[in-house]
Amino acid sequence: MSCIDINCDLGEGMPNDAFLMPFISSANISCGFHAGDETSIRTTIRLAKGNQVSIGAHPGFADKENFGRKEIELSADGYYQLVMEQLLFFRRIAREEGASIHHVKAHGALYNMAAKATIIANELARAVADFDSSLIFYGLSNSLMLTEAKKLGLKTASEVFADRTYQEDGSLTPRAQKNAMWNEVETATRQAIMMANEKKVVATSGKIIPVKADTLCIHGDGDHALEFAKAIYHSLKEKNIEIKPI
Repeated sequence: MSCIDINCDLGEGMPNDAFLMPFISSANISCGFHAGDETSIRTTIRLAKGNQVSIGAHPGFADKENFGRKEIELSADGYYQLVMEQLLFFRRIAREEGASIHHVKAHGALYNMAAKATIIANELARAVADFDSSLIFYGLSNSLMLTEAKKLGLKTASEVFADRTYQEDGSLTPRAQKNAMWNEVETATRQAIMMANEKKVVATSGKIIPVKADTLCIHGDGDHALEFAKAIYHSLKEKNIEIKPI
């Protein structure tokens, strides 16, 4: 039986976190910089523990105004310090809640910049490796993020997205473009099944491109997040694809 992890970005102030938990296996919890705060981190960790969902840190830019989705240029060390500060903050709360951290996944613009820029990818991976080299580094399938993480000896998880569209080079369509997101449950579910089963996805141009799919993301802040999660979860089960953490 094949298997896949379903991850979801949570702790970002959206109303569906508790309802999403039964349909995912890993939670990427905002570390308070792009969204959330200490209270939301604690609440989401408790929800994850109660649903046997793996707990991950989800660091992003300190830019709540833009939800961490605006590119911010920093020095190389600045990217390292940005991530390290959030990981240390998150770990303190996790320990107080009796929880273990399973993985790290960057958020928004930080994620997308690291997927394309070697220096940023290396700084993010180095921060995770120095913080705790046993953690799994989640990154965009076939991207520089994973290449740099592997060079440092980190365990990696190739991530694909059910609710985003793809370009021919394997990158995600920028959110500024109208066709960046899927809004139909059927379309997102079909894409998720194709990536999980066939390890491929159809780009916006119509070209079929290969992907490695260890973990499948559903954005918790999406308009149809709960609908997508339920449909994808049940469709994967029907295809005899096991859903479990990495």
